[in-house]
Amino acid sequence: MPILNWLNKEQALTTARDCPYRLLELVPELSYGESDTDNMLIQGDNLDALKALIPTHSGKVKCIFIDPPYNTKSAFEHYDDNLEHSKWLSMMYPRLELLQQLLSEDGSIWITLDDNEAHYFKVICDEIFGRANFIGNIIWQKRTSPANDAIYFSKDHDNIIVYAKNKTIWRPYRLPLNEAQAKNYKNPDNDERGLWNSAAYTCAKSSTERPNLYYPIIQPNTGEEIWPKKTRV
Repeated sequence: MPILNWLNKEQALTTARDCPYRLLELVPELSYGESDTDNMLIQGDNLDALKALIPTHSGKVKCIFIDPPYNTKSAFEHYDDNLEHSKWLSMMYPRLELLQQLLSEDGSIWITLDDNEAHYFKVICDEIFGRANFIGNIIWQKRTSPANDAIYFSKDHDNIIVYAKNKTIWRPYRLPLNEAQAKNYKNPDNDERGLWNSAAYTCAKSSTERPNLYYPIIQPNTGEEIWPKKTRV
């Protein structure tokens, strides 16, 4: 599997291991609700906070969402772009290692980034979470109006990169159909799998017909082969 190398990566590989464990201190005047709950709001360096959670929460967190710095130069007036990129990768790597340890076997992690670092970020995530556990890159639209002052392209989306701790057992929780959507589904044949809806059984339009795109459905009662209708180009 390809891996990403950058300046000071060797140091980043040992940062999570060398980070000392710290005890979380309760602040009663800032606390609210039940004292024995697992809900916590932690103030401090996130690397220290993640390491402090390992003894009690390792392998127990089902869903993680992080919104890291996008590293778009907006926070610095002058810096070496290559050096700053390396610092960003070195900052993210040990934190991702600890987050991976915190995930339960059926857990997932969701990371939002823009195109500035998303492609490099996926490579280090492949290394930490395993390429086989990559779920997908979800595109979310962040604006509807074009940026007319854009020098190159008006960027209207960001990315949400999703990994599972173990893709073979992780499954998304799907939202139930609302009333309008549910009206499109029926079960006139009492299919044991539940409600379903029909769709047009035609081939996509193409300038050249491809025989491998045609296949029959076998009528269960008669054994008749039902082929799709050919569409006109």
